Order: sequence, then C-alpha cells, then structure tokens
Amino acid sequence: MIKDNFMKKYKILENDYKELPDGTKVYRIMALLAFSCVNAGDFGGFVEKEKNLSQDGDAWVSGDARVSGAAQVSGAAQVYGDARVSGDAQVSGAARVSGDAQVSGDARVSGAAQVYGAARVSGDARVSGAARVSDDARVSGDAQVSGDARVSGAARVSGDARVSGAARVSGDARVSGDAQVSGRVTNLIFKKYPVTILKNQISIGCQTHTHEQWENYTDADIVKMDGADGLVWWHQYKDIVLKAWEIEFFEVKK
Repeated sequence: MIKDNFMKKYKILENDYKELPDGTKVYRIMALLAFSCVNAGDFGGFVEKEKNLSQDGDAWVSGDARVSGAAQVSGAAQVYGDARVSGDAQVSGAARVSGDAQVSGDARVSGAAQVYGAARVSGDARVSGAARVSDDARVSGDAQVSGDARVSGAARVSGDARVSGAARVSGDARVSGDAQVSGRVTNLIFKKYPVTILKNQISIGCQTHTHEQWENYTDADIVKMDGADGLVWWHQYKDIVLKAWEIEFFEVKK
C-alpha cells in the first residue's frame, strides 16, 4: 500500500475496500490534489494497487468503477459508473469506460474512444480514435475499432476484423475473421436467422462465407450447415439475401 503520499494525486484507503468474486481486494481512492474536474478530498472508485491508476496526468477512477490485476488507467482517461477494467488491459489518452462496461485481457482503449453501456472489450482488441462501443456489443480477439466507427446493440466484432472510418455495426451484426468494414453494414432478420451483409462476407446465423460461396452452395451444402429447416429457409430467402448484397456492393461484382 501507499506509505508516502508526497506529490501524489491520490491515496489508497486501506480500510475502505471491496472483495471481488475471485477474492481480490480493491480499495477506495481519495484525491490529494485538485486536477481536471477532481477536487482534493474527493473520493474515487476502487483499485487493487497503485499501478492500476497513474499518479501523473488527469486519469481518474470514480463511482463504483474497479480496476484490478495488471490493468492500467493513464493519461486523461476516465473509468466510472460500474465499469470494470482488469487483466492486462489499458485505458489511456482521453478514453472513457463507463456504465457497466468491461475491458479485460490485453485489450486497449485509447484516444477519445468510449466504451459504455454493458459493452465488453476483451482479448487483444483495440478501440481507438473517436470510436464508440456501446449497449451489449462485444469486441474481442484481435479486432480493431477505430476512427468514428460505432459498434452497438448486440453486435459482435471478433477475430482480425477491422471496423473503421464512419462505419456503423449494430443490431445482431457479426463481423469476424479478417473482415474490413469502413462503411455501413446491412443487417436483416428473416424469421430465425440474422443476416449481416459486408463487402467481403455474408453472415447468416452462425455461418459466414463470401457472396460467391453462398451463391454456389448446393442444397447438400446447406443441409450440412443447418439441416432440412435451413434448406427450407435458404430456398425462401436466398435470392433476397444475394440481391441485397448486390445492391449494396454492386461495384464489386462487375
């Protein structure tokens, strides 16, 4: 624990703590200096150790937010509400993590990015620039969300996927593998299957393939994917799905 508070912006209150489900104790912090919108004497959120929150800069943890493990909050970053930052995650720059959001693993949230709602950023994922990840969205694996991109709803971005520019990924959209999205994503729902249409892939339910692959699959291929019910659905909606891709990305298939 902190023994010498000289020139430090906050101290850890050893007698004010919470115990996490895994037995880890996180301790309330209190500001010793005025900085940014924090006044000396203000109580903050919870950290496991001093390394979790930089003593430099304007970074702060407030509310019931908790930072634990080897996670670090630095720069002018803010973690507040009931947010959780754990593992080896880093929140830096002017980034914001709030609400019930969680950042874990080796994930990085930087720049002016925001993660809020019940969103989750995990694995080696990166959220940067002015990107927003919100609601129940998930960004995982080696995925990257940058620029002014927005990932919301129950959307999932995983694998080596890249979502950038002014892209909008929402609803039940699934962006995975090595997909790259820099514009709008088309989301459709036909009966029980959500459909996500990107330039280089179409996801139907749990199956993700290129437009050309979907176009050339035989009835036997579809049955292998999802049985007879899947084949009935495919016969009913195949032309609609493929046409939607062509309308959105007609320039690709010239």
